[in-house]
Parts: sequence; C-alpha cells; structure tokens
Amino acid sequence: MKKKINNFSKKITEEINLPAAHAMLYATGLKESDFKKAQIGIISNWYEGNPCNMHLNKLGKIVKNSIKKKKNLIGFQINTIGVSDGITMGTLGMRYSLPSRELIADSIETVIDSHHYDGVIAIPGCDKNIPGVMMALLRLNRPSIIVYGGSISSGFYNGKKLDIVSSFEALGKKNLCQISEKEYKNIIKKSCPGPGACGGMYTANTMASALEAMGMMLPYSSSSPSVSNNKKIECKVIPNYIQKLLENNIKPKDIVTKNSIENGIKLAMCLGGSTNLILHFLAIAKYADIPFYLKDFQKISNQIPLIGNLKPSGIFLMEDIHIHIGGIPVIIKYLLNEGILYGDCLTVTGKTLSENMKNIPNINFNQKIIYPLNNPIKKNAHIRILYGNISPKGSIAKITGKEGILFRGKAIVFDSEEQANLAILNKKIRPGSVIVIRYVGPIGGPGMPEMLKPTSYIMGSGLGKKIALITDGRFSGGSHGFVVGHITPEAQSGGLIAFIKNGDIITIDGKNNTITLEVKKEEIKKRKKGWIPPLLKIKRGYLYKYMKTVSSASEGCMTDQF
Repeated sequence: MKKKINNFSKKITEEINLPAAHAMLYATGLKESDFKKAQIGIISNWYEGNPCNMHLNKLGKIVKNSIKKKKNLIGFQINTIGVSDGITMGTLGMRYSLPSRELIADSIETVIDSHHYDGVIAIPGCDKNIPGVMMALLRLNRPSIIVYGGSISSGFYNGKKLDIVSSFEALGKKNLCQISEKEYKNIIKKSCPGPGACGGMYTANTMASALEAMGMMLPYSSSSPSVSNNKKIECKVIPNYIQKLLENNIKPKDIVTKNSIENGIKLAMCLGGSTNLILHFLAIAKYADIPFYLKDFQKISNQIPLIGNLKPSGIFLMEDIHIHIGGIPVIIKYLLNEGILYGDCLTVTGKTLSENMKNIPNINFNQKIIYPLNNPIKKNAHIRILYGNISPKGSIAKITGKEGILFRGKAIVFDSEEQANLAILNKKIRPGSVIVIRYVGPIGGPGMPEMLKPTSYIMGSGLGKKIALITDGRFSGGSHGFVVGHITPEAQSGGLIAFIKNGDIITIDGKNNTITLEVKKEEIKKRKKGWIPPLLKIKRGYLYKYMKTVSSASEGCMTDQF
C-alpha cells in the first residue's frame, strides 16, 4: 500500500466543511480526482528587473509542466520578491538588499503554511534569494528541494572575459585615464550578456555551491549555467525527487545537520566564497536548531586551504568550473576523497553525499582553476574572523594573501558610503590609508548595505595593495582587497568604530586575527563621553521595522531573535 503524501493539503482538500475553499480550488482548474494529490508550491524569485531573476518563471513553468505528468502531484507556481544588488549597489536602494532575505523567508512561510502545501520546490536566483529560501524551508520543515537559477555566461570585450565587477572597476580605470570613454561604455554594455546570477564566486554562486554540498540541491545544480540544457533537464526531473522526499518524509532538518553545514562552509571557503556566507549560515544554523557561532567559522577557515582561482580574487568564473572542471560535484568528490567533507550526510536525492558522488569523474589538475590541496593558492582559507578593540564581538575579513596579511595605516573616516566613493573617485585617498565607512550597519544603514562600489573603485584605481577599508557594513561577494566588514558593535549602537578620528592608527593583522585602534583607553573614554547616537535614518515602513528588530551582524542579522 502506497504511503499518503498529501499530509498537509488534505486538511483543506479532504475536509468536508470547507466548501468555499473547494470552490476556489475548482476555479484554479482542479478536478475532483486532483483533491487527493499532494500539492507542491513551486516558489521562484522571478521578476523581470535583473538578469539573475528574469528567467526563473520559465524554469518554474518547466517544473510545473513536468509535475503535471505525475499521477499524484499538483503544482502551483508562486512568486516572491527579489532585490537586485547589482542595480541598487551604491544607492539608497541597497539598504533593502539584506532585509529582503527576511521578507523572502516570511512570504514563503506565509503562503506555504497558510495554504497547507505538502512540499516545496524553490527556484532562487540572486544573492539574498538563496538564504531567504533556505530559512523558510527550515521554518516549514516539510519535504523541499532547491533548484538554483544558474550562473550567467561571461561577457567579452577586447579579448577579455567580463563580468559584473568588470563594469564597476572600469569606472576607476576611466578616471585614471587607463581606458577611454568608448572602452568604458563597451565594457558596461558587454559585461552581462543575458540571464543568470553574477558569474564569479560571489554571494549567489557561493551560497548555491554551499547548499549543493549541504545536500539541498541535486548534484550539478549550482554549476549548471542558467541557459544550459542541463538546467532545463534538472527542472524536468525535479518532480521525481520531490515525490521521493514526500514518500519517505525526508525534510530539510533531516538534511541540514552540523556536519552538512560544515560541508557547505568548507566547500565555499575552498573556492574563495563571499563573506556574506557568514551572515547567511548563522541564520540557517539557527533555524536548523544547530549551535553555530563565529568561532566555528574561524576553526574551519584555519583547517581549509584556498584552492579556487575564482573571481573576485582569482580570474575564473562559475562557467569555467562547468566547462573545464565538469561541475561542482567533481570538486565535492575530490574533497570527499581527501577527507575534507563528511560523506554520510543525507541529501535531497534520498542518498548520502558519498553515494551521489559514486559515478562522478575524478578531478583533472591539468588546469589553473582548482588547485590541489597539497599545492593550494593559500594554506588556509581567505575568510578571517577578527577581534580587537574595534570589534570586540567580531568582524569579517576577506584576506587572500595577495594584498599581504598585515596592514597598518592612518584612518580616513566617512560617515556614509557616498562620501567615501567621492573621495576615492576624486583621488583624495593616499596610499597607506585605512578607509573607515561607518553608520552603515544593520541599524545604522539601515540594512547593512554592501560596499562593492568603494572596493571596486579602489581596485580600479590601482590602490588594492596600498590601502585598507573597514566598515560596519558588509561586502559584496565581488569585493576584494584588504577589507574588513561586519564590525560589531556597529557605530549606531555605540561601537568603537563611531569614535575613530582621521589620522588614528589602525592595525589589521590577518595572521593573528586582530583589528586594533592604536589609541589609549583614556582618550577613547573622552571621545565616548557625551556621545549621542545619530537619529535613525528611517522613521516608517519596512526598514523601520527591520531596524527595530534586527540582531547584530555577529548573530546573523535576524529579525526573529530566539
């Protein structure tokens, strides 16, 4: 006898005292024979406004058409929101990027739980889509699977591959007269050739790779390009897997364990992934009821070498992993064989990670994209958790070693990103400076906007090895250079970063994991005396609610603290 798999939807479809609900379901096209089928919410972050998400509705339709062929499943397409980091970057709109993660999670929880859907197939694209979806699936904890929208193809101009960061860095090069106005325009026009998430190991690809290693995606989902046949095939076969998950009652909390979380983080760190990984995995672990803290990230970082020669710090893109390596599973298999990853973790296939990798080919090191563990780019990972008087509750550094591991310089302080951007573009930053951008944290920002513009301008201006940047904001996965973010406590909450003055000496030590303001305690006490927090920048609406409820960066910037 087959197991019933409509355990949630039957509370509506098989309840005789809900005639209006049944009438509405008939209006959607359901037949009486459909009422005993399991109902699947096909969630996508589709919207036409950016390349990361513009194709997700098409992928959702492929999934739905495939579900129609299943005798015991019904699919309903549902959209939730997205915010384009690339479009909003450097504008006031960027304040909504990280908060959108919570809205995504809230909206998915709301529609799935209220309508009693039995399972979820989620199709995220841009950066905050993926953790937002994952947080919702853990809250709901019913059979679920994620299909990544896929990475964008590279642009091409003047003999060089391009991606989104190329357009940011081009402005710095134009200001230095290294490229002409015509070249500048051509780089912008050709950086993003079509649909898909930003192509380097930026936040979207970082999180997708991590969630595949964690077991919440089918093998190859994170590295199959957005417009590839592989992605279409994945969408066609995905109903087979959601049905298996329903039949065996395999839920996200069965898959997301301490070991599987470590698998995701280890893979992301090996590949040189985004610092946003920290914020998102703190929240994911919390919803999975797994104790996981900043110190755990540092422990992993100390153990894991950097082997991915991928943008922003390297030169290759996710499409190169697909074309020249054979996909993320090839790297996962290598790390499994080398004892880096745990192979006994359950995945959405119903099999363990090791079982999924059984027929995956071994990696060929006759390429420059992925290095062997015994000859890594860096002996330990690029993400460092820094403590010190500037960040007694922690901060996140992205130190690949290319810019060195120690920086000591004079502070030049800005109370907004806009001020810093103008100073960099107007060539007012001298080598040896530590740029301080403050009042851009979760509360002060609000929303902890990313500082991709200033870091890209720094790199484009040729200052990458000559200056550092620290902030209580965060960084895009596309940021690189000697940068430290997530400084906690933030300036708006009275953290020491609020009291730094121009000319103060700051030391960033990537070896001993410290960040220090070299000012005597007595002087710091004087500066703090009589300090009054600036007025909040927002007085109503969603961002106001976010400011009033959000936790610190060191706690994952969650709005439902528990």
